[in-house]
Amino acid sequence: MSRVAVLGGGTSPEHDVSLRSAAAVADALTAAGHDPVAMTIGRDGVWADGGGPLGRTPAASLAAGVGLLAGCDVVFPVLHGAPGEDGAIASLADLAALPVVGCPALGGAIAMDKHATKAVAAALGIGVADGVLLLPGDPVPQVPTPVVVKPTTAGSSFGVSVVRDPADLAPAVALARTAGGTVLVESYVRGREVQLAVVERRDGSLTVPPPVEYGVAEGEVFDTSRKYDGTAVVRFPAAVDEPVLAALREAAVRLFRALGCGGLARFDFFVTDDGFVLNEVNTMPGMTPQSGFPRMCAAGGLDLPGLVDELVAVALLSSGTGPVGSRAAAPAPA
Repeated sequence: MSRVAVLGGGTSPEHDVSLRSAAAVADALTAAGHDPVAMTIGRDGVWADGGGPLGRTPAASLAAGVGLLAGCDVVFPVLHGAPGEDGAIASLADLAALPVVGCPALGGAIAMDKHATKAVAAALGIGVADGVLLLPGDPVPQVPTPVVVKPTTAGSSFGVSVVRDPADLAPAVALARTAGGTVLVESYVRGREVQLAVVERRDGSLTVPPPVEYGVAEGEVFDTSRKYDGTAVVRFPAAVDEPVLAALREAAVRLFRALGCGGLARFDFFVTDDGFVLNEVNTMPGMTPQSGFPRMCAAGGLDLPGLVDELVAVALLSSGTGPVGSRAAAPAPA
């Protein structure tokens, strides 16, 4: 049994989703025989535990929070978006010499940035959409529509727009900048959105369970509301021809390794008539009952208690502490 600090909330727009994911992870840890210690980061950056805020300011509460972390064996940051999923918590854990579940600091930082991630993917020969990177202060470009406008570091489709009329491009860029100063303007890709989960196992192997597909009407986007209101068309497992599925799995595994991911990650692709292109990578996927990641893992033979137990064991092994998982490792499906 391990004492596991479970961090939820955060200052990103994904605060509420993170709280639900963290609660699910804490329950699963308990079911797996571990001792979860719930901690939250408020929208204002103030850390808290079950007794309330740990200080009056983010800095003061962080100082107290580190003291609580020091009493734990592993840190499990169930934070969606930045700061947190971008390697910030992994860096804090590194400084405190604490094992951390998920991506190391550098891998989290790179994978959180959609532009950097796609540069790595392109270098591996994995297809990506044509796009223009807009830095803070850059003018709105003149590009043929339709395009997708998105912040480079936000998740859950916050700030994402599909633009068909050039007159709507400037407002879409302004909206994206509210979720992050750097923006991507990409060619619209017509295809099926297929998501793959990758899980690192305690023996060093990577498991890629059956994928899931999310469907929306032609010309629409799998936006924030559809991700959590249950209205998206879900095909599970995704109906993907075996040769395409094999290529998707290979691409996901290669990206996991090349980006320096650890523990777990979700890879979202668009499957088109001409092949597939990478949409984005998520290094701390949602763990809510509506989330695709735990559903994929369960279909691959790894329920949520088994998943979190495996991730804790991997974190301890990566730190040199050694395996202490309370459950036997499930067979790793193809």
